[in-house]
Amino acid sequence: MNTPTSLVIGIVFAPLGLVLLFTAAITPQWREGQARLGGANVGAGGARNAELLLLRSDGLWESCLQVAHSELRECWAVSGPYQDDPHVRSTRELVLASLFLCGTGILLACVGARCWTDTPLRNVAGVGGLLVALAGMLSLVAVAIYTHYLPDLGVELVSNMDDFRGLEAHRLPSLTLHPAGSLYFGWVGAWVQTVGGLALLYGVGRPKCPARPKQAHIGMVETPYEVSC
Repeated sequence: MNTPTSLVIGIVFAPLGLVLLFTAAITPQWREGQARLGGANVGAGGARNAELLLLRSDGLWESCLQVAHSELRECWAVSGPYQDDPHVRSTRELVLASLFLCGTGILLACVGARCWTDTPLRNVAGVGGLLVALAGMLSLVAVAIYTHYLPDLGVELVSNMDDFRGLEAHRLPSLTLHPAGSLYFGWVGAWVQTVGGLALLYGVGRPKCPARPKQAHIGMVETPYEVSC
């Protein structure tokens, strides 16, 4: 197999970056925060708690609210000012575009690398690497936009859910939200995508694979002989 090492590294890193970015996109932990809520009636029995700790998290498509140290948790599709924020919409669009480009680039890179043969299609692998690198750049822009504007993004507190009616969630104090795990997954995935794409592009410019020397035919050694006329 004469496939350059850089092409092999590229077709390993590119899917890894895709998985990380996809995980970040579908999980609701791009930002999170917590707030303490004074006495509230919880449950059918109306038990009174002196203080509750509420955990709030938001993703690109889903938000969640949970009571700490309990199984009381509700998630809903993002809504209100958070959903309508232009920076959140831009992040979603860039992430979707990145996932599409990265998937297409991986397919082209796998066809171009052709690790099962001795002659990789370098141009095809190069186009795949270009798409993967572009996908990584879009991912970096997306997570950078979200990180930069995170303190200014709106917060929609849903207080009409049955499980949280007794908590009076609409009376929550000001909630300070900070970056969470999904956003870090997005950063790592974006960098891994970029490195994978650049590795594929680097493999295109490497020296061509040396041709295999022709094997001498065994038993075909020519010996001189005399010819009588």
